[in-house]
Amino acid sequence: MLEQLFTYAALGGVAGVLAGLFGIGGGLVIVPMLVLAFEWQGMDPNLIMKVALGTSLGTIIFTSISSSLAHHKRGAVLWKVVLAIAPGIMVGTFLGAYSAHWLPTNFLRVFFVVFLYYVAWQMLTGKKPPASRTLPGTAGMFGAGGIIGVISSWVGIGGGTLSVPFLHWCNTRIHAAIGTASAIGFFIAVSGTLGYILGGWGVEGVPGPAFGYVSIPVLLGIVCVSVFTAPLGAKLAHSLDTVKLKRIFACLLLIVSSRMLLKVLDIL
Repeated sequence: MLEQLFTYAALGGVAGVLAGLFGIGGGLVIVPMLVLAFEWQGMDPNLIMKVALGTSLGTIIFTSISSSLAHHKRGAVLWKVVLAIAPGIMVGTFLGAYSAHWLPTNFLRVFFVVFLYYVAWQMLTGKKPPASRTLPGTAGMFGAGGIIGVISSWVGIGGGTLSVPFLHWCNTRIHAAIGTASAIGFFIAVSGTLGYILGGWGVEGVPGPAFGYVSIPVLLGIVCVSVFTAPLGAKLAHSLDTVKLKRIFACLLLIVSSRMLLKVLDIL
């Protein structure tokens, strides 16, 4: 038990730094690491991915608060954008999380891999958007938020891997995009966690005590450290130049997605 708690705490430390550094909520690291941990513990294979996704979103509720406050102190959170996209985010995330109960585990794994490769490619190409492109209106922000929410709930992240490229695509500077994405992650996490709780209510085999697909011991083990390391990541983000930050972000996505792809192909 102590070994498991240490593992979750260490994972929370890394996730917190990444949340502050990239505005991603830490789910990119939490999900694949939880999958490995649950496999090692002998959890039912049909539950592993869903518990990893639900618990990951639960941890992001706390990590996103710590990260967004750190970015806010540096003036990097566009709160008007957060409020504009939040309604679509919450609707999309809840529907995606609730529907995940009926989705095959392999579908969730493949979806995770495909979208990470796409985002990494998008960031590495370095193509600049037209100078005339701006954030869409109310309907457009709701639609974009809905799409980001659904996808984020299916891969258990705070949405930064989609929010950051979307905001940057609309000519938001990279540091502001990361800071704003960290705040958006809170709404994704709350709505997504609720969806996984309701979708998994009454399901047996989740490390308990648990609410649906959200394991409370695992969540607490991660959160107790991540909330303290998120501000460190935010501080580091503002010390790096834009080009370097984008390249590091893209490389992180490639590493994580490749690891998951190997698992899908049963190479490991």
